Parts: sequence; C-alpha cells; structure tokens
Amino acid sequence: TVSVLNWTHLYIPAAAQHRPHPTRPMASLTKKSENVCFGGRLAKYTHASASTNTDMVFSIYIPPHAAGAKLPVLYYLSGLTCTDDNVMQKSGCQRYAAEHGVIFVAPDTSPRGAGVEGEDEGWDFGTGAGFYVDATEAKWAKHYNMYSYVTKELPALIEKEFADVVAPGVKSITGHSMGGHGALVCAFKNPDQFASVSAFSAIGNPTKCPWGEKAFTGYLGGVEAGKAYDATELCNAHGPFPFPVLLDVGTGDSFLTGDVNQLQSSVLDAALKAKGQVYESRQQEGYDHSYFFIASFVGEHIAFHAKHLKAKMN
Repeated sequence: TVSVLNWTHLYIPAAAQHRPHPTRPMASLTKKSENVCFGGRLAKYTHASASTNTDMVFSIYIPPHAAGAKLPVLYYLSGLTCTDDNVMQKSGCQRYAAEHGVIFVAPDTSPRGAGVEGEDEGWDFGTGAGFYVDATEAKWAKHYNMYSYVTKELPALIEKEFADVVAPGVKSITGHSMGGHGALVCAFKNPDQFASVSAFSAIGNPTKCPWGEKAFTGYLGGVEAGKAYDATELCNAHGPFPFPVLLDVGTGDSFLTGDVNQLQSSVLDAALKAKGQVYESRQQEGYDHSYFFIASFVGEHIAFHAKHLKAKMN
C-alpha cells in the first residue's frame, strides 16, 4: 500500500521532496523550463517523437511527496488551438494535484513544424488540431499520430524518465473539448489502461458534427473511418467500460447551444445510459467553453481521479 501525503497538512523536509535532478541522465528529454508551484515542480520538456517524427512538447507537474513515494499520473488532453500551456497556466490544476498527490501531465495538441502542406491554413485542422487520431491519409500519416503518442509513447516515456516517482501503470485521463473527445476515446479503446476518465465540454459524437467531419475526412479519408475514434460509437459497440466516467458541460457553451451543436453531449449521455455505464454527467448552469469553466471544476475532476487512482494502487 502506498500512502499519498497531503501537502497542506504535512511539512516535508526539503531533502525528502522530489526535485528533478539536473544531473540525472535524460538523453531523450530536453528541459525548457522549470518552476516551483504549490510546493512541487512544474517543468516543460521537449523530445524527439517516434509517433510524430517531430519534436514534441509536454509539461509535467510533480507534487511534493515523501522520499521514495510512487505517485499516480493524470493525463490532460487540450482542445483545438491549445498547447500544454493553457491548462498549466489557466486552470490552477497544480493546487489540486498537490493536495491529492497526483502527477499531472499535459502534452501538446499536435506535431508542430512538420512541414505538411496546408497544416497551418485553419485553426480546426492541422497544427494545434491533431484530434487524437492516427492518420491514415498519406499526406498526414507520417506525422499526425496523436493517438499513438498519448496512449503509448508518452506514458512509456513518463514511466521511464520519471521512474523514481511514477507508479507504473497507474494512470487516468481527462481533457477539454477536442481533448475531452481524445480522453474518452483513449480510455474507451484501452479499457484496461485507465482507472477513470473525465471530460470538460467533450466533443461527444464527432462523426455527427462539423469539427469531427473535417478532421476524420482529412486525416482518415472519410467520416465512416472516424467511428473508430468516436466516443458514442465506441460506447455503443464496446460499452460498458470497467471504470467510472465524469462529464461536465456548461449550459452557456456556445458550441453546445449555438447554431451548430459541436459537442453532441446528450447523444453521448444516451449511449452511456443505454449501456449501463457507471457515469455522472453534469450541466453547469451558465458556464461557457473557456478556461474559466475548467478552473471552476478542475479541482473536482482531480479529486475524482485521485479517488480511483489510489484505489488501484491499494
């Protein structure tokens, strides 16, 4: 049994706190920045990715903890146009990750500078919009493989390079918008990998909305192929899943209530209910699609994941 210490109630001597060691061999990682935050360390790294054949960026927050402790990991997938910086700088996630003793990892949303013609022409496809699929269309297939990156390469890298503090195989996943879609898809396609999954404003049925139709047509050659990366379709075909699901969406979200329903939240809810999935779906009155919404509820999401991650460790 591993006990995760609550930093708000226990003083941990500096010598017992984890510090990323400047002299530790990290041949595959290059540290770009590091900051102390809520008693832990927030660092940004780059590395050469085999999935995307480009350099990739991720940020990792390691909370204060006792020497020798192994901590679970919560992965956060960001939405269209975002980077790892959005959640790390706007959500206040570090406070809650420190409180619950959870490592928080946020990758970028796509490869960057891949040199694919057209990748920078729009905000909802290409750079900043990898959609967490493995592309099959020849033009995109060499670089746009974010599904493999976030389900295989990045977790393996985190467990290898931070082996002194990461509890192997104990992880959950969450995300926002496109990243909420990504989190659900990654969990639903790999039900034995994750202790829990949650999402803010998830694109819940992307084969039935313009964002998904554009992404699946471009990366996969058609919307039909996108069913393999659609949370509603995956639930219908393979649910229920052996972990709990938490969903939040704001009633003031223009992508839910505007001229085009990009999120299709009610469709996903209906699929989860029909399959008898253990889940909670909440409509938060008045909240929109922004990080003001995420900052308001990220603490509850981290607490939700911490509960199930710790249960998996015991």
